[in-house]
Amino acid sequence: MLVLLIEDDPELSDGIATFLAGQGDSVVVEANGMAADRLLQEKNFDIVLVDVGLPGLSGYEIVRRIRERRQALPVIMITARDALDDRIYGLDLGADDYLSKPFELAELTARMRATTRRGANNVARRIEFGPLSMDMQGRFASLAEQPLIVSSREWDLLSTLAAADGHTVPKERLQGDGSVNALEVYVYRLRRRLEAAGLSIRTVRGFGYRLEVTGGVANKTRHDANR
Repeated sequence: MLVLLIEDDPELSDGIATFLAGQGDSVVVEANGMAADRLLQEKNFDIVLVDVGLPGLSGYEIVRRIRERRQALPVIMITARDALDDRIYGLDLGADDYLSKPFELAELTARMRATTRRGANNVARRIEFGPLSMDMQGRFASLAEQPLIVSSREWDLLSTLAAADGHTVPKERLQGDGSVNALEVYVYRLRRRLEAAGLSIRTVRGFGYRLEVTGGVANKTRHDANR
């Protein structure tokens, strides 16, 4: 993977970069938040590891800008701030995972694998489900013709539900390597944004979830591999 590591502690960034390089990853290290934000607009990375406390721009602001630009690349926040409110704030901004310092490098790589493994399994280049349109190649989503800004984890969840064509998707498939509680949080957040446009994520108790257009789902989905 091509990894952007945004960390201003040189000892920590050197240790992470060396370890990841030993695992076969290519790592770009940037200590300044503003410079990192420019890099994100110039180069396509596979995953971003970002500290919160940075010169130039905070890690929170970097994540906010990533999602504002509708970049659905995976983001893991690595920080000494481990309070619940800090974690919730980072996830609400669009981070996919949150790792508190100090941490084991093996855990970091496991979380990286889990985060990047969750999506990109759709063959169709575009999926349309009622008012929802998802460009699978460009990883852009729109809802009722308005940009829909989602995190990488939310993208994976929503695209899997949309691709299921109104059928129920087992909770275990949607959960992946994350926890049940994390899945329920993402479902709740997506519901709030979808319902106003006439989409609903229906809970099928004891099994999973399905995406529905309010009033029915028949003939509402199109998978287009040629667009």
